[in-house]
Amino acid sequence: MNRKLNKFITARFKLDYGEFQLSVNLRLPNSGVTVLFGHSGSGKTTLLRCIAGLQQAQQSYLEINGSIWEDSDVGVFLPTYQRPLGYVFQEANLFLHLSVRENLNFGLKRIKASLNNPKFEQIINLLGIKHLLERMPERLSGGEKQRVAIARALVLNPEILLMDEPLASLDAKRKQEILPFLTRLNQELNIPVLYVTHSQQEVAQLADYLVVLESGKVQASGTLSETLSRLDLSLSQDREATTVWNATVVEHETEFHLTRVAIENGSLSLPAIDAKIGTSLRVQIYARDVSIVLETSRATSILNVLPATIIDIADGESGQSIVRLEVGNQPLLAHITRKSAVVLNLKIGKEVFVQIKGMSILN
Repeated sequence: MNRKLNKFITARFKLDYGEFQLSVNLRLPNSGVTVLFGHSGSGKTTLLRCIAGLQQAQQSYLEINGSIWEDSDVGVFLPTYQRPLGYVFQEANLFLHLSVRENLNFGLKRIKASLNNPKFEQIINLLGIKHLLERMPERLSGGEKQRVAIARALVLNPEILLMDEPLASLDAKRKQEILPFLTRLNQELNIPVLYVTHSQQEVAQLADYLVVLESGKVQASGTLSETLSRLDLSLSQDREATTVWNATVVEHETEFHLTRVAIENGSLSLPAIDAKIGTSLRVQIYARDVSIVLETSRATSILNVLPATIIDIADGESGQSIVRLEVGNQPLLAHITRKSAVVLNLKIGKEVFVQIKGMSILN
């Protein structure tokens, strides 16, 4: 199946509950992971349910892969069972009387398929559940149950995968167990994913495209790096404000237990990681770990010092300034004191250097 008939997913919904109104008009990429982010009550799950056909809005238009699933103007509304989608809920909702294998087989009758198929083998291997196929759900951990639930959605060969806070019911250890599997799915399966979360860490690790919702309306939407660095959003002002860069492993400095990665127009030194040369990964940089200097100095223990241009400045809370910079063509956030901004005479367009004190690898 060609999943790239149309490069975009068009979703327009207006729904009025009285105490809550959803009003969105989105054009989303038909590839990668689009994260719907916002606090409780922002409309994330309602929007996902509208896309799934579980909720019917008064006004709606939904087009995926060139097919119109909804158009209220002409009375088109495909019921959920006719929409080629997979849906993963907060809870795994496995059939407790069926084994893992039987759970995966349950929905396949509708598409007249079986697990004896190379595509299904790929999904089972990607999610690391082959050794679990004969187990009953009661013998699975929370993370294993969710991996089976994801596999059950994927074996239906959906055109889009909808995930409603699939890690919300898991503890921190189980979340870290399952996140690498979600990253691998994004990298190896050619299927768009709409992923609901209120976790900034999941946003940083998984999102290619980010939609920020508040009170049923779209506050912002765009690529991950651009949206995270917008100063008009609360994300950039939060203590956990972060920038995510794509990087490639280019060298291991074994003598110093460091790994060098290439970024656009430069490189970074990171604590040694076990990855082959050429491996692509994400680097997360917290705004609180970025400082600004007017000129480079040899007398510093900070290894990562890069030239940058100030793009925007905003006042934050408690005497803080939030600075958006550009390193090459990549945005970067810095949280500094307002006094530092004044002393350094920081202005939009000024050429400076950034010192990056710490980074973490996301995948």
